[in-house]
Amino acid sequence: MMRFAICICLLLAASCVPDRQPKPPAKPVERADGFVVFLTGSELGALKPCGCSGGQLGGLDRRWAVLNSTPRQRKLIVDTGSLVESDSPQDLIKFNIIIRAFGLLDYDVVNLTEKDIEIAQNLGLLHSISSVFNVISARQPADSNVPVKFTKQLTLKDKTVTITIAAFDAKSSRIEQIEKLFPPQADVQTVNILILNHCNPAIVDSVAEKAPIVDCLVCPSDSDEPRVIGEPNKKPLVFSVGRFGRYVCALQITEATKGNKLKLDFDAIAVEEKLPQGPSLVRLYKDYQQLVKEANLLEKYPRFVLPNDLKYVGSKNCKPCHEYEYQAWSEKTHASAYATLEKVGSQYDPECVLCHVVGMEYDSGFISEQKTSHLKDVGCENCHGPGSEHVKTLGKAKTTQPKSSCLDCHTPETSGEYAANEQRYLEKIRHWREPNTTDNVK
Repeated sequence: MMRFAICICLLLAASCVPDRQPKPPAKPVERADGFVVFLTGSELGALKPCGCSGGQLGGLDRRWAVLNSTPRQRKLIVDTGSLVESDSPQDLIKFNIIIRAFGLLDYDVVNLTEKDIEIAQNLGLLHSISSVFNVISARQPADSNVPVKFTKQLTLKDKTVTITIAAFDAKSSRIEQIEKLFPPQADVQTVNILILNHCNPAIVDSVAEKAPIVDCLVCPSDSDEPRVIGEPNKKPLVFSVGRFGRYVCALQITEATKGNKLKLDFDAIAVEEKLPQGPSLVRLYKDYQQLVKEANLLEKYPRFVLPNDLKYVGSKNCKPCHEYEYQAWSEKTHASAYATLEKVGSQYDPECVLCHVVGMEYDSGFISEQKTSHLKDVGCENCHGPGSEHVKTLGKAKTTQPKSSCLDCHTPETSGEYAANEQRYLEKIRHWREPNTTDNVK
């Protein structure tokens, strides 16, 4: 625990080091006469896409290009919270990496959800986080004075605009209290953005009626893509920012053509793999991989007991009776699945390794390359089940569950092109003599 705490301190200290690499040449996303509020949130531990298929969105390293497309004096960068999914050992490492990433990405303010606050307190980081970026939260810990709002002034032409970002607990607090978060300012234009921890149509209608000073409501994300909720031209503008960092939301603020008002335009920018990577964020991900390796998370991964004393035996034990199938399989990509992780340094990451080896969720399955090298790669027992009894009885005992389905690993998150292309993918792994049907695999 002490070693882990030291790593945390080092990570936080390093987060204050600016990225001195040249910025990517990119066209600013905002009009020349306006500025942009960038909003992200619901990272849920997604540091970058897994990379197992093309066209995947997201990645803190590529977010760098989006956020740096606008000059510093014309932007405000906000994260709405939910940094990780749980308090598992791997998510605790991710929590610190994301904090460091936000520092490198020059975030202005980060809203901490109740779960974020709990994790930060348990790690002893709640006070030190505020030295990396400004923090707000609707959840007020008893032993800490976390503010509920953040204010920054930007210049629009020759006028000052005050932007206030506030967090609000719509379940335990009265809507009438919102007005106190945004006191009126004489002779100053304002943009008031309220981050809600709970959201439904009744809450939105109540805020619109009782707190008309609010310009934007940010609701918790219930989908991967950002979305505008309700009418985009109706005040307040209500939207969610999406999950897993696949998009960056841009609230473009310009002067309206008529009257002394401001115009707000919402846009969602996809974090595409063609975007350049921030060098400091690339190095940061390597730090994460090293921390995961040092934490030995593979060997600590929770495992279930197989039924009926079954055990995994490895694909080579299938070869004597299934030589044709074994040889055909050995020439397919599944037979080198583990090597693809080694190429990118992810061979110690349980989240990645799980789909590149045999039986990691079970007590006789893959543990590590050193201890269970015979279970590397996607082998026979992934699809056909543990083979100890089948081998022992020379094929008389049929293989049984647990058997993996293609969809266990070829999910939208890891294999976006799989859906609607199942037959084409199946042809890539064909290692049987019979007609190419799914029934012959399972």
